[in-house]
Amino acid sequence: MSRAASPSSWRRFAAPLLATIATSACYVVPVVGPDGGVYYHHYPLPPPGTPLPAGAPPLPGQPMTRPQATGVAAQATLPVRLYPANERATRSGVISGSVTNMMTGKGRFLVEYEGQVLSGEATRIVEDEKRGVASAYSPGGMFMSCEYQLTTPYQGAGTCTFSNGAKYQMHIGG
Repeated sequence: MSRAASPSSWRRFAAPLLATIATSACYVVPVVGPDGGVYYHHYPLPPPGTPLPAGAPPLPGQPMTRPQATGVAAQATLPVRLYPANERATRSGVISGSVTNMMTGKGRFLVEYEGQVLSGEATRIVEDEKRGVASAYSPGGMFMSCEYQLTTPYQGAGTCTFSNGAKYQMHIGG
């Protein structure tokens, strides 16, 4: 003879079952109030097929996807080293600076030379995307002109001439 489930055993399983059903597809998020107390709120999951905001992780069980390209690459600030190429340049030795590649064909150029900070811009030549020119000027009247060629958006080489006649070989990137 089979025995029917007793009311006490049914109640023992009813509470966890009810809690599971009530909180399925919900987040329980603790929130700290202004008084320091912790409050719990639930936030239901979006219905299946709802697009998630950009940068949100996938829902459990969904495959990872690559982020969509926005069409604009992030700018990169690269180190620049200038090595002496003539007698005048050897007086100052190796010079360090930076160029910020805006990834738009333009960049910002900054170098310190003989106590003066020269700032200017770098521009790639339209006919040859890897070649470019850079110019910089200091409030003290010093100026420089450079020609360069990029091997990648993060590395390249060229030559620079300063207004005092110093010439340098330029290395861009690490």
